[in-house]
Amino acid sequence: MIEGVSRRRIISGLGALMVVGFDPRSRAWITTASAASNFDGVPLLAGSLFLDAAHRQAVADDFGHLVHQIPAAVLLPGSSADVLEMVRFCRRHRIPVAMRGQGHAQYGQCQVEGGLVIDSSSLATIHSLSEKGACVDAGVRWSDLVVAAAQQGLTPPVLTDYLELSVGGTVSVGGIGGTMQRFGVQGDNVLELEVVTGEGELVTCSPHTRRELFDAVTSGLGQCALILRATLRLIPAPTKALVFQLFYDDIELFVRDQLRLVHEGRFEYLEGQVVSTSSAGWRYMIEAASLYTPACAPNETSLLRGVSDDVTTRVRNETPYLDFAFRLAPTIEFLKSIGVWGFPHPWLSLFVPASRAANYVRDRLTTLTIADTGQGPILFYPVLKNRVGRPFFRLPSEPVSFAFNILRTAPPDRAVQEAMVASNRAMYESAVAVGGTRYASGAIPMTSADWRQHFGSAWRDFERAKRRFDPMGILTPGTGLF
Repeated sequence: MIEGVSRRRIISGLGALMVVGFDPRSRAWITTASAASNFDGVPLLAGSLFLDAAHRQAVADDFGHLVHQIPAAVLLPGSSADVLEMVRFCRRHRIPVAMRGQGHAQYGQCQVEGGLVIDSSSLATIHSLSEKGACVDAGVRWSDLVVAAAQQGLTPPVLTDYLELSVGGTVSVGGIGGTMQRFGVQGDNVLELEVVTGEGELVTCSPHTRRELFDAVTSGLGQCALILRATLRLIPAPTKALVFQLFYDDIELFVRDQLRLVHEGRFEYLEGQVVSTSSAGWRYMIEAASLYTPACAPNETSLLRGVSDDVTTRVRNETPYLDFAFRLAPTIEFLKSIGVWGFPHPWLSLFVPASRAANYVRDRLTTLTIADTGQGPILFYPVLKNRVGRPFFRLPSEPVSFAFNILRTAPPDRAVQEAMVASNRAMYESAVAVGGTRYASGAIPMTSADWRQHFGSAWRDFERAKRRFDPMGILTPGTGLF
């Protein structure tokens, strides 16, 4: 372990050598035994800089377990100042940099070959929390924020289904969840950001201050700046969740009812799934929740009025709000206990125009089997375009699109994993052909041309922001964007 470079000794991996810099010619970290006399040296750090193989190997992976890029060093910052100083250092020597939150990416997005990975898990302080918002470090997990906010009767408006993700990580890609039909993506609920740009500048930005940078960071995939701290919107927290699961055999009826519910806004939370049947077929499930406090209990008849009489099964459940927010936790713990959570995850995340959604999904399901998903869930639910304000969060042009996500789990068989990734790519191309887009968190091979097509009319603005805020192109190369 290498701790506090320039002040602390290398404890393992390189004996008692002192790390003092980086040689851009050989692209190798320099120790006291090999330092060039004209090298400025690594800045003083409050945290730890690791050069040993174990730490570098640990971040040469992610939740997908499909891409493995080994960095030259790993920074566990002791403060935001460490991130600022190391980005400046890396810019001088043109060393690529990526920030890693909880490592939940599925295709190497937070990895960087031969560069510096910044592990933000050490930046995990909730600095303030009130009805005016929550000021938190980038490495704070949503689960911790939800619990802390609930103690004051508050909650973030939009929660991802899985809460053990970092604030900085999800805001960088957008952050989707079942309440985005009302509140947009998580990035739409950011009030202010403190970031370090690729130029090595510490900047505070918001929808009203440095707007171009703010827009480039929220859903900007880490291309222009690294998030250090975020001030997030909070709303009064409900205490109860009334949850309905409505099952359909007919995809057309399912889509029709989903559109009715999303347009009328009856439920605060609205998602849906494609679920397998005992006969190896598929059916469709709407999951809708009314989030409330007992003094304002919903009218169940009004909530379900007009829903198709052809619903095959209706399941009703009432639960405390926090239990609903953490509803996946028991399943995740079970998957961890049997070792499956550590398997590769070639996830597919798409958005398909509502007018083409039924046909698109029906066609994909014709050949899709449970084995193709690794028994992972298939999400299928509507998204309102006018609720999403982040310019670089790209949705189809229609007013409503459907998220179609296959959360695959692959066995430890490289051939199967590659086949799943190839299937993802084919499904992505089919979605693009009907006007679809993708969510940036997924295992889909992309070229620079693919990304230009994905961003469409926003590409020039994105490219201009990249040139302005990261002209050396050192930030987050794992996306393959530039």
